[in-house]
Amino acid sequence: MAIIDAQVHAYERDQPARPWTGVLPGPPEVTGDQLVAAMDDIGVDGALLISPWILYRYDASYAIEVQASHPDRFAIIRPFDPASDRIEAEMEEWAATPGAVGARIMLSRGLGGEEGHPGVDRILSAAAHHGLPVNMLAWGNLERFGAFAAAHPETQLVLDHVGMTQPFEPPIPAEPFADLAKVVALAQLDNVAVKITGACTLSHAGYPFEDLWPPLEQLFDAFGLARCLWGTDWTRAVAFLSYEQGVEPFRTTDRLNESERAMLMGGAVEAVYRWSPG
Repeated sequence: MAIIDAQVHAYERDQPARPWTGVLPGPPEVTGDQLVAAMDDIGVDGALLISPWILYRYDASYAIEVQASHPDRFAIIRPFDPASDRIEAEMEEWAATPGAVGARIMLSRGLGGEEGHPGVDRILSAAAHHGLPVNMLAWGNLERFGAFAAAHPETQLVLDHVGMTQPFEPPIPAEPFADLAKVVALAQLDNVAVKITGACTLSHAGYPFEDLWPPLEQLFDAFGLARCLWGTDWTRAVAFLSYEQGVEPFRTTDRLNESERAMLMGGAVEAVYRWSPG
């Protein structure tokens, strides 16, 4: 099976030519070459490269450069600004970008979280016009996510990071899956998939994260594995685990059979984003 990580980040060191707008916990840089080396060490075939909003906001130029250097390993997704007055033009330009397979909205950052935000509606409509799925980070804003998904049944939405607030550094929340029932309820919307990304940062048990399986299995049962996309959220998760530790519990678990594992760790990404590595 092809193993495809549904979310990784690459970035260069902070510099005047492409200055950071914030700080992302982790190494001072994670270049495309370094990311490919880490994937090769573990046997990950490809990944969705998400331009990191915290560092670059809506400038996806570094992700574009990395994809151009490793076109067989990465597809790329960039955040969109609901306040932009060029949403339709930006989406058209993005859809024509080599390797571009999706868009992202940072709903949990207060960007477009207001009821009836016209910019979010425009992004979702424009993405559907070009056949691009839209990832949404919706921590603490699942009701709005559901409302947008219901209002745009023609748009494929992908809920980031199991829909749960995930820490960038310890400690882990006392009740990390407190919103699980809200996420499970979203499964009734046929245009919603859920990314099983960064889930290991919600484990109180630590590697190999056995306490994650009961809540994750509720998501698998509700959505079906064809709508569940495994990934590591590397390197945001670096304070909690190694890249290998983010891969092995899913690749080796006896809770999934071979076909289920193939769907979770690659098949669902191929189906939702219509992309595969190599």
